[in-house]
Amino acid sequence: VGDLGWLTYRNGVLYNRQFGWDGGFEALAAGIYKEFHELPQSPPKDLWIAERNGKILGSVFVIPFERSAETAQLRMLYVEPDARGQGIGTVLVKQAVRFARESGYRRMRLWTQESLNSARRIYAAEGFRMVESAPHHSFGKDLISEFWELEL
Repeated sequence: VGDLGWLTYRNGVLYNRQFGWDGGFEALAAGIYKEFHELPQSPPKDLWIAERNGKILGSVFVIPFERSAETAQLRMLYVEPDARGQGIGTVLVKQAVRFARESGYRRMRLWTQESLNSARRIYAAEGFRMVESAPHHSFGKDLISEFWELEL
């Protein structure tokens, strides 16, 4: 108890500080974490939190995409600024992909923004490919939304 609230808070604060995103992103994150909590265990879902000495350094989770038993969705990858560059994001994504494969999913999908360069490099290195992009205005900013997929 408390982890989902902390993750919502940290995502809201960090994306505001780094990219100037407004409270709309924190509200979206709250809804995404709520969805994770409320989904049944089948099709499989899981969440990983990287910690060191009791301090949360980052996290990611996997849920079924649109409740499909064939497609998993990678959600909410984040790494604390002082922990970046240590491979934590890569380890989290690899764990999520491993879980999706072992759970019998056939593909994995994620949604990101063009401006999230570090995350996009991690996804590309793991074999994800961008399949769709579109401009939009969200979180007080003009952004380019991207959808990436990986065949498992």
